Amino acid sequence: MENANLTRLAVAATLHCLTGCAIGEVLGMVVGTALGWSTLPTVLLAVALAFLFGYSLTIRPVLRSGVPLRQAVGVALAADTVSILVMEVVDNGVMLAVPGAMEAGLTSWLFWASLVGALAVAFLVTVPVNRALIARGRGHAVAHNHHSH
Repeated sequence: MENANLTRLAVAATLHCLTGCAIGEVLGMVVGTALGWSTLPTVLLAVALAFLFGYSLTIRPVLRSGVPLRQAVGVALAADTVSILVMEVVDNGVMLAVPGAMEAGLTSWLFWASLVGALAVAFLVTVPVNRALIARGRGHAVAHNHHSH
């Protein structure tokens, strides 16, 4: 695969991953913050929801292609685990590194700006990871093999 196409595919895969991670991350941060939870349970909820939504966004089109649920789950795990893991480590690392971001509250620009910035940094770090995986026929390339069935 030529470099430009590989990079475009990596960006698309990372945007796909970012969508699921962002849905879960924002939902987890909002719920944990709204309930007044401390940092650890809030981050754990956000990460769990990011994986749930990330995998769900991959499983759905694979199921539509006729793949059985058990196999679709395996495809999602193979396709997205590394990408989601990298994105979540970076995203939450940035959130934790911004002084006061986790304690800022839902009405604070610091909370929202930090969350958006953290997701942007996570995207930038995850694109080359996905590119390397796809170049080796791994990561999101696994899911793409099932979209055409």
